[in-house]
Amino acid sequence: MPASAHRLIPFIFVFVWSTGFIVARYAMPYAEPMTFLFLRFSGVLVCMLPVALLWRARWPSLSQAGHIALAGLLLQTGYLGGVWAAVKLGMSSSLAALIMALQPIITAWLSALVAEKVSTRQWLGLLAGFGGVALVVTAKFSLIGLTLESLSLAGIALISITVGTLYQKRYCPDFDLRAGSVIQFGAAALLCVPLMFLFETREIDWQPALVASLLWSVLALSIGAITLLFIMIRDGAATSVTSYLYLTPPVTALMAWVLFAEPITATTLAGTALTVVALWLVTHRSVGGVGGEGSEDSEDSLDSGDAIARGPAPTGERRDP
Repeated sequence: MPASAHRLIPFIFVFVWSTGFIVARYAMPYAEPMTFLFLRFSGVLVCMLPVALLWRARWPSLSQAGHIALAGLLLQTGYLGGVWAAVKLGMSSSLAALIMALQPIITAWLSALVAEKVSTRQWLGLLAGFGGVALVVTAKFSLIGLTLESLSLAGIALISITVGTLYQKRYCPDFDLRAGSVIQFGAAALLCVPLMFLFETREIDWQPALVASLLWSVLALSIGAITLLFIMIRDGAATSVTSYLYLTPPVTALMAWVLFAEPITATTLAGTALTVVALWLVTHRSVGGVGGEGSEDSEDSLDSGDAIARGPAPTGERRDP
């Protein structure tokens, strides 16, 4: 892939990922969270299994498949299920977005514990990014519907996406994305089944909005955005990858303005500007002299060979779908 096209991947990911909140707004009245996610993950399997078999995807070893499956449970069922269930129980989407915005900071802290170097400039960027997200969601921030149950579910989602990102970067950063998608979404769909029967009625109202939301969730979000996320995790430092999630609330706010006529305030614009500056601080490589301190810090903090990725050697060569 040309370098210029590769640099666009994070921004394409942010745009598609941001539509997830819009999809939730359209779909949630017609299906409960785990029921909808089961349909979504099953739809991915229907699409990806024939692709993996016909194009002879390289399947991982049994132990590596276990790592891939566990990462999928965290990134799919844990994160998405937690957020959707929290919002379904009454938590405002703005509060959910603010809680999820803690993820890049927690990821950076955990990454530093396992020797991925996070520079002072990056820490400033992470904190500024959280401040920018807080400004964006301020206009619609509400504690209505906040209960211990909804807060716990949001916490599960936050822990799941944080640990899932680090786990995949550590144990299975490099795998055939076709085979990996089958493994991850298959495991995620299986976990949805007992949760559906324990906590939901499994009733589905097949309205056009639900069908459209399901198709977009399968094709654009679960296949498109998740594939881009896997590529970013594989090729980048965990801190830098997760920092792009700071752009999700501003982009979602813009989409809500276009689709639902939700107002964009001066506070929203200020938060968006702060978020963009924060992203630059986290991802921009310092320019230093050859062998200089700035250059060395940048290489240590952003190189895809960072210490968090030191784990079992990949089971096969890297292959993009």
